[in-house]
Amino acid sequence: MTTHKPLVVITGASSGIGLATARLLSRRGHALLLLARRLEPMLQLQLPNSLALSVDVSDRAAVLAAVAQAEQRFGPVDAIINNAGVMLLGSIATQDPDEWDRMLDINVRGLLNGIHAVAAGMVERKQGTIINVSSVAGRKTFPNHVAYVGTKFAVSGLSENLREELSPNNVRVITIEPGAVETELLSHTRDEAIKAGYNDWKQEMGGVLSADNIAEVIDFAYGQPQSVCIREIVVCATRQQQ
Repeated sequence: MTTHKPLVVITGASSGIGLATARLLSRRGHALLLLARRLEPMLQLQLPNSLALSVDVSDRAAVLAAVAQAEQRFGPVDAIINNAGVMLLGSIATQDPDEWDRMLDINVRGLLNGIHAVAAGMVERKQGTIINVSSVAGRKTFPNHVAYVGTKFAVSGLSENLREELSPNNVRVITIEPGAVETELLSHTRDEAIKAGYNDWKQEMGGVLSADNIAEVIDFAYGQPQSVCIREIVVCATRQQQ
């Protein structure tokens, strides 16, 4: 019989931080449920004891069904890494409000859907870890980030409230707040001038964090004993001033 460490759910697992974390936790021996809209990049990982499904996290029923399917195969969810997110930068005076809606749907409602899918079971078992990937933009402001900052302040705030609510049941809530990371996130922005300025900023600081850097931070926090909760980690490139 195949043996594996407990099941971990990773959203936004088709690229960037999610994909890097999937690789790392697979090496640690965990069974994995990988969720993202794009299926092929997750299948290409060919990770053992993994289930990859094309799911939009804003679809609550689809998230619930995916978790139920994975638990039937691998056992209860021990951790979820709510990593799925979009960053659509723009001036608030000219940005298409549909972009605000998309960020709210994925960055906030999608994250809440992930929490909803696992929280009751974790409380019942008195065991579990919820890791929410926010951003340094959940703590401070940046030009052309108004709506995005709003979603990430929401993630950081609800995570702290969630931790207070779940901690009596031995469920950990960990917030990871990265600075600039080399991922596909910037490609979501359609304003070419803003993208160019952001890329110039990254070059001025001599490069930014890698997705593997953040995966290692997630692994470190999750790897602590269940009695230890690293509540919040802000991690940025050394030369990132903002």
